[in-house]
Amino acid sequence: MSAHDDGLSARDFDRLRSFIQAEFGICLGAEKKTMLEGRLRRRLRELNLNSYRSYCEYLFAQSGQQEEKTRFIDVVTTNKTDFFREPRHFSSLTEALPELTSRCGGRPLQVWSAGCSSGEEPYTLAMVLSDYAEKHTGFRFRILATDISTRVLEKAELGVYTAEDVEPLPEALRRKYVMRSRDRASERVRVTPDLRKLVDFRRLNFMEDDYGLEQKSDAIFCRNVIIYFDRPTQARILRKLIHYLVLGGYLFVGHSETLHDMGLPLEPLGPALYRRTDGRA
Repeated sequence: MSAHDDGLSARDFDRLRSFIQAEFGICLGAEKKTMLEGRLRRRLRELNLNSYRSYCEYLFAQSGQQEEKTRFIDVVTTNKTDFFREPRHFSSLTEALPELTSRCGGRPLQVWSAGCSSGEEPYTLAMVLSDYAEKHTGFRFRILATDISTRVLEKAELGVYTAEDVEPLPEALRRKYVMRSRDRASERVRVTPDLRKLVDFRRLNFMEDDYGLEQKSDAIFCRNVIIYFDRPTQARILRKLIHYLVLGGYLFVGHSETLHDMGLPLEPLGPALYRRTDGRA
């Protein structure tokens, strides 16, 4: 009988989701069993394993912990994003730039895309900030983009997308920052080299005790990420994020994410937009 027919047992599912929560903070409800089973099928084929039980034995062995853990999180995580997703946030950032840059003291503005997925968000930020820099002499910036998935980070660094992916971009930005393939029959496009140089990609697990970042950010985009964690884990992660946000800096979250009653040093400014108010975090 194939792994597909055997299915993922309740015992192995419980073991996997406990591991996922402990290692990555992500909560999988019982209704996610079929999803996880479907996503693991390809890994079973790639590893030439004939059952989900065999996969669990491999993953939880010492060698599996070293070799398979990063591949496993690629299977587990959902990476859905778009260029200019929730566009009002980018307008809000632009409106806040005079205030934010006045505090920079000549250093480059630092913006962090936390949970950057395949790169659409940090590249949108790079486009918006580059356009602002053209109109404001002396304005400089850097973008840090992090994600737990090595697979999506590899795609993000390449900056290769389809013509359909970049449709949400205003035409002026698309013409300036996106290159068409030399093969006119190809639907592939690529973010320009100059724009790609403005974004630093690195892997980061929100469950780590120390994120190891050298510099605080003036604005953090962490949108549609904390919905995958339970409430106590959300609060712990947000406190760590705020630690890396300058006093008066801006935090952008997803519109479906609420920060009420978490006791965080944040002042709401608008829909899914907050400002750090004091130095306690």
